[in-house]
Amino acid sequence: MAVPFRRTSKTRKNKRRTHYKLEVPGMVKCPDCGEYKLSHRVCGECGSYKGENVSAK
Repeated sequence: MAVPFRRTSKTRKNKRRTHYKLEVPGMVKCPDCGEYKLSHRVCGECGSYKGENVSAK
């Protein structure tokens, strides 16, 4: 079994992990009320989706 000769340094390890970051979710404005919501989901403020009211609010 292969065993590394030297320990991986913190710098080398962190360079490898530079792409592990948080991403901002895709937020869009609701066409009815103007509040920000996640795309392809019902608006939490007015309850509309694609111009139709789908929740009893």
